[in-house]
Amino acid sequence: MASRVLDGGWGWAIVVASFLAQLLAYGSPQSVGVLYPEWLHTFQEGKGMTAWVGSLVAGVGLIASPVCSACVDNFGARPVTIFSGVMVAGGLMLSAFAPNVQFLIFSYGIVVGLGCGLVYAATLTITCQYFDKRRGLALGVVTTGTSVGAFIYATAQNELIVLYGLDGCLLIIGALALNLMACAGFMRPLNMPGYYLKQRAALQRNTEQQLFEKPQPDDLRTAPGSTACAQDKSLMAKELLITTDGIRVETKRSGFLARLGIMRVIKKKRQAYFKYMSSMHKLLQEQAMVAFCIGVFLFSLGAFPPVLLIEDVAQSQGLIEEVSVIPLVSIGAIATCVGKLVLGVLVDIRWINSIYLYAFTMFAGGVALLLIPVTKSYLGLQILSASLGFFSGNWSITSYITTKIVGLDRLTQAHGIVMFFGGFGIMLGPPVVGWFFDWTQSYDLAFYFSGSCVLLGALVLFLLTLPCRNRKATSDKDRANIQFTSNCDKVASVA
Repeated sequence: MASRVLDGGWGWAIVVASFLAQLLAYGSPQSVGVLYPEWLHTFQEGKGMTAWVGSLVAGVGLIASPVCSACVDNFGARPVTIFSGVMVAGGLMLSAFAPNVQFLIFSYGIVVGLGCGLVYAATLTITCQYFDKRRGLALGVVTTGTSVGAFIYATAQNELIVLYGLDGCLLIIGALALNLMACAGFMRPLNMPGYYLKQRAALQRNTEQQLFEKPQPDDLRTAPGSTACAQDKSLMAKELLITTDGIRVETKRSGFLARLGIMRVIKKKRQAYFKYMSSMHKLLQEQAMVAFCIGVFLFSLGAFPPVLLIEDVAQSQGLIEEVSVIPLVSIGAIATCVGKLVLGVLVDIRWINSIYLYAFTMFAGGVALLLIPVTKSYLGLQILSASLGFFSGNWSITSYITTKIVGLDRLTQAHGIVMFFGGFGIMLGPPVVGWFFDWTQSYDLAFYFSGSCVLLGALVLFLLTLPCRNRKATSDKDRANIQFTSNCDKVASVA
């Protein structure tokens, strides 16, 4: 069945639903730069402290990506998306009643951030399952939902604040986020999630045991007019309480056997945990995987702060008195949307190396960051916001590159590791830039630091993934089975 539905059919419905899910979940967090000046004015806190709100909402979900990926593996994309809709909507509405920045860090930064992380893991995982040859294009379309959402929500939140105030804006945005549950209805799984497979196996074992058990004499007696039959017995057996591991603690068992069963479950879980950690260790032993994680971390550390702080940069330099009709966040968001689509198409071209393409986008983004402090006009900031937004569209190909490095079988776990590094960088970036401003009363040194981090990440990723750095000591017999992904790899191996 999976081979017939790949690259088409219901897969496009999955793409549309995932696109809308990311739009609704990430619309407000990606345009948090519009809310940032309002929070500074309302709570009168430092820029470093207030920046934690925007950094956590983008970083917490990515840091928790291994947990989010495990939830998708065990429960499926549909239940996870429904639960994330409750978290995102609840966190946004709760933020409307925040008395201080500390409460806002919890309600907006952590609760909404975890909900967004669940949405991101669910939508990308199910999209990768439904597409093979067009996976890059499909992921590009899905991840543009965050950019389109940021473009729409930046202007919408600006107008809602004028009409209803900051609290009313958050309440309305939270109500819109409830539509995530409708998007989840389209996410039909290709394979049964692990949790349901365990449930089915446990149900079958219990049903067979009930059928082969010798019936008691009292059970064979039926009162006159009774309609009890074997079918009823079978239905009653299916209604037994089943635990996730298929362990039933019967009343007839002795306490010793019950404790023995619990110890077996604990041992089984511990073995599964050690197996998971061992596989994660093997992933981090691959040089390309380590280089990609370092590159994603440094890029996130340096490239995310402008999304949160670019409006305050313009106001601090006196280039504009208040947020314009089309904010800089919106310009960057629509450029990111275009970048995701373009890069998603480019990585599907066979002769383009996706890792080097990612390194190039990091290099160009680092140059744009270094030019922000020397720009003294609002038009220049608009151009740099568009340029940085376009190259930030490389987020759409992170899953594609991860699949190329580790394969589809290990995608979920590897993607969680990559997103952990990305989330850690995103979480640290804005507070560090805010502290630089509180220390120097200028954003110049902060953006020089950000641009240097991104350029360093591009250099590390490029050098560690060169063909000469990836050679392994293999026997002549193993060399015959090597599959090359490009002519450059062939030439390096022959040399």
